[in-house]
Amino acid sequence: MMVEKLGTLLDEISACQICAEELPLGPRPIVRASSSARLLIIGQAPGTRVHESGIPWNDASGDRLRDWLQVDRDVFYDERRIAIMPMGFCYPGRAPKGGDNPPRPECAPQWHARLLGHMTGIELTLLVGSYAQTQYLGNRRQKTMTETVRAWRDYGPEIIPTPHPSWRTTAWLKKNTWFEADVLPEIRDRAAHLR
Repeated sequence: MMVEKLGTLLDEISACQICAEELPLGPRPIVRASSSARLLIIGQAPGTRVHESGIPWNDASGDRLRDWLQVDRDVFYDERRIAIMPMGFCYPGRAPKGGDNPPRPECAPQWHARLLGHMTGIELTLLVGSYAQTQYLGNRRQKTMTETVRAWRDYGPEIIPTPHPSWRTTAWLKKNTWFEADVLPEIRDRAAHLR
């Protein structure tokens, strides 16, 4: 049996056209993976700024996420340390009522298991937002994203669910001060030990 190499898999992902007809800006898969990474961030899907730059979390949401982790850009983008694997690798377009469309449903089933097979050193996975939590927690998740994040201890120590760090989360953070008081210190401590 031939063993797939991570570089070959990443090249295959880069050339992916599975849902090209559904993507308003065309395919531009954005993912970072390494067999040495110890922290994995599973988010939603790239936005327009990330699609343009080709750099994951290269926007205000990424600034907030890096602040949550207390890591600088050099550490955050060192794929030997941190892997980034969204639920959808390409920008999915705008939703009719505002915000972005959900991640394309073809992406995670096609690529995630294969990528995870190469990332055997992952010690902590951050499930950023409800799409990642639905996929990876399944029936273990709570009724809402807030309840799921509040129950973060139930999924550890390998997994910590978080809200999405977008500007829309600002009001959520003000209402749910326990996140900054209880969850962020744990994330920061764990992230510091994985660098």
